[in-house]
Amino acid sequence: MATQVHRNGSSSAVSLQGFVLVGFGGGAKTQALLFAVFLVLYLVTVLGNLTMIVVITLDARLHSPMYFFLKNLSFVDFCYSSVIAPKAMTIFLSTSKIISFAGCATQFFFFSLLVTTEGFLLAVMAYDRFMAICSPLRYPVTMCPMACARLVLGTYCGGCLNSIVQTSLTFQLPFCSSNRIDHFYCDVPPLLQLACADTTLNELVMFGICGLIIVSTTLVVLISYGYITMTILRMRSGSGRHKVFSTCGSHMTAVSLFYGTVFVMYAQPGALTSMEQGKVVSVFYTLVIPMLNPLIYSLRNKDVKDALRRLGQRHSLMKEDVQ
Repeated sequence: MATQVHRNGSSSAVSLQGFVLVGFGGGAKTQALLFAVFLVLYLVTVLGNLTMIVVITLDARLHSPMYFFLKNLSFVDFCYSSVIAPKAMTIFLSTSKIISFAGCATQFFFFSLLVTTEGFLLAVMAYDRFMAICSPLRYPVTMCPMACARLVLGTYCGGCLNSIVQTSLTFQLPFCSSNRIDHFYCDVPPLLQLACADTTLNELVMFGICGLIIVSTTLVVLISYGYITMTILRMRSGSGRHKVFSTCGSHMTAVSLFYGTVFVMYAQPGALTSMEQGKVVSVFYTLVIPMLNPLIYSLRNKDVKDALRRLGQRHSLMKEDVQ
């Protein structure tokens, strides 16, 4: 619902059929360049994450809790980049740049759900490494398939709860006659700038929930890796220490990239003031991070590289048999 403000100062409600996604500034050449950049990032993201899902699914040696969580991370990365990138590329080549009210709410709901789920999932992955390294004898029982499934389900439930709260609070606001969203997708900060009503509650809820999620999940990660570091330092085997450091280093890289950009965007008051900075940060965590995650986990993980090699050899043998 939008509010039309008249010259005499009175206001009346009007139906808001859709929003205009302003995206980035610039002429046709700039928009074409942005389209090309987003297309390349998205294609690499899709290819990388689908490859991880296929490799982990097909290789029996990767059927362990760690790779079960990694497969779900790849699925979430693939989904939330797909929620944003195709529509963004459409507006770069379109003159109208319109997204319907329902489409905007739907995009925001799924984006919020998937990003929150990723935050929880990264914390679960840290806990999994803690159990595997610090309590190896209890690990098979603690992280049994049912427990892993429940943990993943819990991450989706947490994401869904946050998304329901954020979406309902944001889209119940009365929006002013301007329907131009200064962003390339529907997100809380630019939507709050269009609201006619007081948005203090929305801002407090956004900062509160995002801050709580970031602080709680970061604590889980830091505590888990604190114990892991102490355990690694007590290891006598140099090769074992190197393998553990390599695996944990990949995860810490992914965690730092994700939590850092989300904090800059949502969990500090300045998030609502600089839309241009917000757009750049948004490109990073909606496309760049989902693209980097498969590279981080595959290039620094010997098991994944070996699985890729075995899958390639199997494919070559199948081609030879066909010929």
